[in-house]
This record gives sequence, structure tokens and C-alpha cells, in this order.
Amino acid sequence: MNYLSQNIKHMRTLKGLTQEQFAEDLKVSRSRISSYEENRAIPPIEFLIDLSNYFKIPIDILIKNDLSGAKDVSFIEIGNRRVLFPITVDGTNEDLIEIIPVEASAGYLRGYADPEYIEHLEKIKLPFLPTGTHRAFPIKGDSMLPVKSGSYIVARFVEEISNLKDGKTYIVLTLNDGIVYKRVFNKIAENNMLLLASDNKKYDPYYVPVDEVLELWEFTCSINTQEYEEHELKISSIASMLNQLGIELKALEKSIK
Repeated sequence: MNYLSQNIKHMRTLKGLTQEQFAEDLKVSRSRISSYEENRAIPPIEFLIDLSNYFKIPIDILIKNDLSGAKDVSFIEIGNRRVLFPITVDGTNEDLIEIIPVEASAGYLRGYADPEYIEHLEKIKLPFLPTGTHRAFPIKGDSMLPVKSGSYIVARFVEEISNLKDGKTYIVLTLNDGIVYKRVFNKIAENNMLLLASDNKKYDPYYVPVDEVLELWEFTCSINTQEYEEHELKISSIASMLNQLGIELKALEKSIK
């Protein structure tokens, strides 16, 4: 089903705009806006691109999803999935990376969906990052060695949890644990949960129900704020080697069975 006409009208209304004001913003006539909202005409691709840029919503979501339940243009939910959230851009309209400070990491659980909270975070730009929206999260503890406590993980927002790459590392914002950095395994089909595992094997893996996962961010790069000591590098190298050996042994065991 095509929801475009009703979505245009609903999103315009959320922004508090008349058809005349909306048409002026998009540099078209009011009658064109009226014809699109009343489904009397099909917008050309050029208009869809302008509309997508104006609302900062992907074209396919505008067309394929019923957004009538949205109460704010900054936050749109489809089912239980939030597909939009506040981001910051610079003067050239390039995404900036919000930095979640160590002392405020607990507050992120309360403010992750608050535009004012996000707006006041410190920001950086890393031009070598792939496309997508990124944030930098502080890491505490030694559960993900060789990533040191005090490092930052820069990660890209994942819109659909089911699209996670099994066994890769993610920042996971959970209802009960706040921000955690773990290796994530997709167990949604089996029990509607994610399995979160530490690379440091002294920490046991644990399950998190999907409905407790508020955000998922895929690892892009890490920023160390402390230099490694020589003995730490040796330990991390050995740990990495043993971890890889364990993976290979498991694969061999499966092949034998």
C-alpha cells in the first residue's frame, strides 16, 4: 500500500505548516501540495527527493510506511522501531559525531531520544567514516580487550535490529544496562533475544530480550585515549591468538560431527 499522500499531509501538520507555507518552503504551488495530499497526482522523483531532504526521512519510508502515529517529526516509530532520531549537521550539511562523555553516559539512557540533550553534546567530524549516522561512546572496564577502559567506540546507527551482522561488535543501549559494548549474536528467530558476549572470556555471555534494546550501533572505529604498555600489548596479542584458536577448534569440532 502507498501511504505517501497521507504521510505528506500528516508530516506537514506536525510541523505546524499550512499548505501555502509548505509549498513556499518546497518552492512549488499550493495546488500541487493539495493534489499530492489528496492523492489526485503522483509526485515526480525530483519532488520526492526534495520531500525526503525536507523531512529527513528516506523516500521508501515515506511511501511504504504509515506514519500517522508519529507525534513529533524528530521521532518516528514503525511498530516498536524508531527510525528517526536527532542528529547534528555542520554548515556544509555534513553529519557531525556526537560524543557521549564518560560522566554523562548513564544520562544517555534518559536523553538518547531528547533533541535538546543531543544538541548540547560535544561534537567532532571524522571525514574518513563511511556513510551513516555515527556517535562516539565511552568504554569502561576490560571486557572487550584489547580495547582499553577509557577508549571511545565510534559506531554507526543500525535502523533495523534484525539486520545486525552476527558475531560483530556493537554498542547496545539496553533498558536495564544502559550502554554496553559487546560482540552480538542474533538469536531473534530462536527466542526473540540477542546474545551479548565479551571478548575477555572471564565475563560470561548473556541474553537480552529484543524489546529491551533501545538502540544498536555498529562498530566503525575505536579511539584510544591512553597509550598501551608493552606488557598489555603482549597480553592482548596472546589473548587474540587464543581466542582465534578457540574459534578454529569449534569449527573443526563441528566439521567432525
